[in-house]
Amino acid sequence: MLIPWNAILLGIIEGITEFLPISSTGHLLIAEQWLGARSDLFNVVIQSGAILAVTLVYWRRLWTLAWGLGERANRVYVGKLLLAFAVTAVLGFIAVKLGFKLPVSVRPVAWALLLGGIWMLAAEAIAARRKPGREVSWSVALVVGVAQMIAGIFPGLSRSASTIFAAMLAGTRDRSAATEFSFIVGIPTMYAAGAYELWHTLRHGGAAHEHWGALGAAFVVSAITAFVTVKWLLGYIKTHRYTLFAWYRIALGAALFGALGLGWMH
Repeated sequence: MLIPWNAILLGIIEGITEFLPISSTGHLLIAEQWLGARSDLFNVVIQSGAILAVTLVYWRRLWTLAWGLGERANRVYVGKLLLAFAVTAVLGFIAVKLGFKLPVSVRPVAWALLLGGIWMLAAEAIAARRKPGREVSWSVALVVGVAQMIAGIFPGLSRSASTIFAAMLAGTRDRSAATEFSFIVGIPTMYAAGAYELWHTLRHGGAAHEHWGALGAAFVVSAITAFVTVKWLLGYIKTHRYTLFAWYRIALGAALFGALGLGWMH
């Protein structure tokens, strides 16, 4: 069972990494090496805090979309969100039925961080040579849906990185527009995944021995940290590329391979 300070620290890690393109699952898996394994319910709770945070960040945009369906532009945008969500849901269901599960070792995370960082650098370079464009096309929505599912299977890829750069390469070359679509489509996707995991955990008695004080603290910390992080990121990308995060991924991936080689991790 996690002690409260461990829970708070893991909540901070989740809040910082969930929407930055550096992989929350990968960072939490690395943190387990020192802080202990997390229960499925704990995973759901801290991710729910991060989802709540991004919902609050985009509440005006969500309100406009929900109550502005009389306008064609809003209907089309919502339709694209629904397409991306549906693709993720269908492919995710198939992956579950086929028995795909997240690996619990550091090595695949190291590979995903390293190769993902290189891919991000290449994607930024390609996008920079194309004409700017904010439009989220139907094909972009389709690609984003596929990217979400792939990121959910391979820890270290990062859902935000996969969807943002999939959108940029598929045609939405403005990183702010690509980021907004990625984050907004992530809201129903992550709520649905969280609800399913919560139902599955409670159904199988996974909540019987939980430290409820630790869960509550981790939820609050994750929500606050994620809110601050997302607000900062949205301001940062107005004048900066994602290059900093790409180099961070490469450095962390290389460091993990070094730690594995020295026997410090497994």
